[in-house]
Order: sequence, then C-alpha cells, then structure tokens
Amino acid sequence: MQVCRFLGVFFKTFVPLTELYLSCKLCREGVLFGGNCKTSLEGKGKKKTQQHHALGEMATGVKVLNPTSEVSRRDQALAMNLSAAKGLMEVLKSNLGPKGTIKMLVSGGGDIKLTKDGNVLLHEMQIQHPTANLIARAATAQDDITGDGTTSIVILIGELLKLSERHLSEGIHSRTLTDGFELAKTRALQFLDEFKIRKEVTRDVLIAVAYTSLATKLDPELARQLSTVVVDALLTIQRPGEPLDLFMVEIMHMKHRQATETRLVRGLVMDHGARHPDMPKRVENAFVLTCNVSMEYEKSEVNAGLFYRSAQERTALAAAERKVCDDTVMKAIELKRKVCDTPDKHFIIVNQKGIDPPSLQMLADEGIIALRRAKRRNMERLTLCCGGTPLNSFEGMGPEVLGHAGVVYEHVLGEEKYTFVEECKNPGSCTILIKGPDDHTINQIKDAVRDGLRAVKNAIEDQSVVPGAGAFEVALYRELMRFKDASVTGRAKLGVQVFAEALLIIPKTLSENAGFDPIDSVLAIQDEFAKGRTTGVNLLTGQPMDPVAVGILDNTCVKRQMINSSAVIATELLLVDVIMRAGKSQGNKPPGPDAGPMD
Repeated sequence: MQVCRFLGVFFKTFVPLTELYLSCKLCREGVLFGGNCKTSLEGKGKKKTQQHHALGEMATGVKVLNPTSEVSRRDQALAMNLSAAKGLMEVLKSNLGPKGTIKMLVSGGGDIKLTKDGNVLLHEMQIQHPTANLIARAATAQDDITGDGTTSIVILIGELLKLSERHLSEGIHSRTLTDGFELAKTRALQFLDEFKIRKEVTRDVLIAVAYTSLATKLDPELARQLSTVVVDALLTIQRPGEPLDLFMVEIMHMKHRQATETRLVRGLVMDHGARHPDMPKRVENAFVLTCNVSMEYEKSEVNAGLFYRSAQERTALAAAERKVCDDTVMKAIELKRKVCDTPDKHFIIVNQKGIDPPSLQMLADEGIIALRRAKRRNMERLTLCCGGTPLNSFEGMGPEVLGHAGVVYEHVLGEEKYTFVEECKNPGSCTILIKGPDDHTINQIKDAVRDGLRAVKNAIEDQSVVPGAGAFEVALYRELMRFKDASVTGRAKLGVQVFAEALLIIPKTLSENAGFDPIDSVLAIQDEFAKGRTTGVNLLTGQPMDPVAVGILDNTCVKRQMINSSAVIATELLLVDVIMRAGKSQGNKPPGPDAGPMD
C-alpha cells in the first residue's frame, strides 16, 4: 500500500497532465493509481465494503511490484482450493471400504494398472492442480507414517472444505471457522484416548486388525487367508523389548498357480540357486556358512605389470594365483569335513562375492551347495534365520560361526531358480511367498500385504484398537456436538459444527459404496448410540452392527493422524487469500552490472 501511495503522489506531482487509472478488482470501477475505490457495495454493509476495497488494493500492489505476475484474489483463491479439494474427494470417494470400486490407471506407454489403494492412486495419478497436489502429498505422508488412512484423509479434507463453503458464502470469515477446527481437533484427540479399546493384543485381535486393512483392497476370502499369514510373519520376528523391523519380512513372489497358495515361509527364500549342476538339489540338517569372501581370481587394484622370460615362469605364476583361491576354498572344505562327521549332515555356503568355476567344482565334489553373489539384504536376513556369524575372512574360523537349517532345497520355475531355507530354529526373519497367475494379481497382493504388515505393527505398538465400520466417526460426531453446546461460545461453534458434520462422510461413504442409503444408515447408527450401544455400518445389510463383536478394528494411530492432518490442511487452505505464481521467471533476464552495452 505504501508503494502504491508513493507512486500515486509521484504521478500527481511530476506528471500533472497524466492521470493513470486502474480497475478495482472487485467492482471494476476506475481507481486513481495509488487511491481507493469510492464505490460502496449496496446491501453488504460497511465491513464488507472495507474488505472489498482492501482486496482491490492488494491485487494492485502485487501488480505494481511484478506487472507479469499471475494473481488470484481471496474469493478466487478460496474457490480454487474448494473446487480442487472437492474434485479429488470425488475421485477417491468410491474407493473407500471393502465395497469400494477399482480404478484403472493407463500409462503413456499403454500399461494398465488396476487398484483401489488410495496411496497407489495418488502416487500414480498425474495431478497438475497445486491444491490437489498439496492434499495428495499430505495423504501419502499419512501412508508413510501409519500405512493406512490415505483415502479417508482425502475425503475428510474435501468434506471439511465443502461444508465450509456454505458459511463462507454467508459472509463468515474463514478465521472463525479455523478457530473452531482447532477446538474440535483438540477435543477429538482427547476423545480418541477415551474411546479406544485398551486390551491385550492377542493373535486373534491382530488377525482382526489385519483383516480390516486387507479387506478394503482384496477379495474377502483372500483377505481372510492373508491376514493369518501377515500376523504369523510379524509374531515370528517379534522379540521382547525390541522394536519390530518390517524389513526383516522378505516379500518374494512367484508367477504361477493361484493367489490362494500364498504362504508364510519361516525362513528365507532367495531368488537364485546353486551354480553347478552336480551340487545337491535338496539337503536336510544343513550347516550354513554366510560369508563375503572372494573365491575367484581378482585383478590387482593398482596398475601392475608382470614380466616373465619363459613359458615355465608363466605357468608357475598362474599356478601361484590359482593356489590363493584353492587355499581359500580348502579352508571351507576342511570346516565342512570337521562338522559333517556323519552322512546325515550337510553343508551350505552362501557367498556375497563370486565363486569361479574351478572353485565350484571343488565344492561340488565335496557335496557342498554353494550360492554366489547373494544380495546384501539376504545376507542379513539369513543370519537372523539360521544363526551364525557372517565372515569377511576365513582366517581362524570354527564351528561357532555356522548357522543351521532343517532343510534347504532348490525350486526351478522356468528359467528362474529359487532356494528355500526352512525349518530354522527361532528365526528372526521370514518370507511371505506371494503366488499369482499374472502381474496384476501379484502387485495387488503386494500392496495389500505391505499395508497389512503396517496395520499389525501399529496395533502391537499402540496396545489398543478402535472400533471400525464408521463407529468412531459417529461417536466423535455426537461428542463434538455436545462439546459445542456445553463448552464453546461465539462464532467458533460454527467451526466445531462443520468439523463434526464432516466426520459423518466416512460412514455415509461406506454405506453408499455398499449400495445402501447413506442417510438411513447413519440415522440408524445414531439411534443405537442414543441407546448406549457402539455400532457401525454392516455393509452386507446396511443395518447397525457391533464392530468389536464382528472383528472390524482400526488402528488408533491412523485415526489420530487422520484427525490431525485433516484439520491442519483444511485450516491452511481456508486461510489462503491470494494465490500467485512464485519463483523467478525463466524468460529473459535483466542485464547484470557487468553486462556490456546493449545494441
């Protein structure tokens, strides 16, 4: 404003014959440069008129500072944010819940991907709108933190802004609504701690949590089977007093047979096999040596030239180089002979570095299974499964560095080889082996299993669960409406009411996607709550049901993150009054102080 008025005085003083007029951004009336619009908004009152003129001056000021700037004033900025949030909500709304629909994503190269996972959709979609992109990033951050709730947070943000639009059109300032959002968020987090169910997290409870997550992405029968696999995988690697490391659960896939044959391997599955045809294909009672030792000829790390005067010297030099590798292999063979003193004992070598053909032949002659160039992540998991110590050198090694596996066998699928290490004692790592007839099925199961693992991990860490099927949202709605009448005064009540009503979008959408009337379902649930019963939506009948008795349980941390993120993002978007293209222009740059004379 000071810049505008200074320039206005300049033009009036030094350019008396020139009067530069601009157009007010709201009423389109002529405004003297640096002055105020004199038009009053009829029927809008003094406050509305002042806001109207201030916005016109703001846009004028921005144009003076940067004549090429792209600026959207308050009404336009709010309209842009509201339309973006509602548009993204409408895209993902039909995905929510077990009865949600599936989206087809087609890439520029014609690749097709079918999914109903909100996180996958937001990552794969090409979102150009800045506001929609902001909401998408906030939702994917929710998935990174908790592993679930991506679709819910997009729907809740969109509903918050949609319900706020009515009050904004009636002249309510956005700050009034956001103050109510903050009060509602604080009370909602307190109510979540009161409403959650603190109980011993048993295997049955974890299976219910896993099924609730998997059923929203997979067929119910397959989700029921995989929920058991996911829970058993985490219970296998769980150690008292230690945090759960999901990276110790290997997810391996084999493209054959049916998805229902997906199973848990309490050991390790490696996607490569032995490199010599004479090595055994299956052994039992096997000692496992995990190492990172080169068993092949390696060139020197420095430039060196070796000169010899005769063929005998060259032969001797080659024999000396070969002897280094042979001595290394013989140390492993001697250890094998020491521990495998009976025919029922066998020996396995898993090496991260290479093993050349002569060394493989020596190991095959001894009946040793040798795998070379194993992945680093498999080396860590293998020692957790079988025990033992990974070695970088064979110097001074003894039986104490060996692990043990009950059975090791090789499975050949087409041109691919897989090595199974099973029947390990107290394994600290395991493998979920996913099977499916095509890439689409395998990718869908992979995404679902990752979310299921995160859901079970959250339940173990929270030591509590929340009734699902929309029960928590309806209970929170009732609590916020009571809180609004009892503890909130002034216009902040409007913000609390908007937040409370927005929560009902979750049970409404669940019911609508199942083919039932959303209003009837929500009213029936509210009637049950009035009788003191905690109920949610039964997606098979559309009637109320007890989610705890049925086994529909959500994560506490997912609900907490959803409430936090939705309130914060909606608040920030409502408080935006100007949208301008920021950053330096990529066009012609003004000449610098060292530039030469211009033509």
